[in-house]
Amino acid sequence: MQILIADDEPVTRHLLQSLLESWGHRVVTAADGGSAWAILSQPDAPRLAILDWVLPDFSGVEVCRRVRECADDDHPTYLIVLTARSAKADLVKALDAGADDFLTKPFHAGELRARVSTGVRIVELQARLSARVSELEASLRREEELLGLLPLCSYCRKVRDDGEYWRGLEEYLASLPDVRFSHSICPSCYETHLEGELGPMDRGELKGPRSQPETAATTPARGPAPAEPLGEDIPTNDGDRP
Repeated sequence: MQILIADDEPVTRHLLQSLLESWGHRVVTAADGGSAWAILSQPDAPRLAILDWVLPDFSGVEVCRRVRECADDDHPTYLIVLTARSAKADLVKALDAGADDFLTKPFHAGELRARVSTGVRIVELQARLSARVSELEASLRREEELLGLLPLCSYCRKVRDDGEYWRGLEEYLASLPDVRFSHSICPSCYETHLEGELGPMDRGELKGPRSQPETAATTPARGPAPAEPLGEDIPTNDGDRP
């Protein structure tokens, strides 16, 4: 996952970057609050950020506040505030500003890894949830289309979908969830295309030509099947034949 590190101390910034990259993450860095905010305000911004409390321009807590004010509910950013402060009032202030977690300096590498892993897990779960919600909303729109009026062309019989595209009726129905086709032949098409070759169609059957049911009145009773011939016997040594 791509992670932003915002810290004005080069040594701390380099240490964090080395640890995160060794755990398989991609890292972008910022040395001040303005640069951090510029990165996090982009559409493709990192979904996890580690922000030092004290930064030039404005603090990491202020960055948290700005991120939450412009939050993308579908793709929220997980924010960890890193600071030497340890008072409960500071923790409350950071969380009220929109931080998701709080890590005090000097930090332990194992604790940092655990907190980052928690953030990654939450971000990934939120992404899957958002994708699922989008799928359900799309399915609901399609169901509403089926229950309502379908725009149908009077000439070519194409259907206009919710994306304003005109599509063939079969193509449109195939795009709906849980819709499968069972192709058959209606009586009119049978008469037009197949009756001359296969004979009249039973009007009670709509899927194909008439098949005669086997009943006592129409089909003779079947006896045991005759034994199949076995061919000639192999001659014996004395020349006997059947």
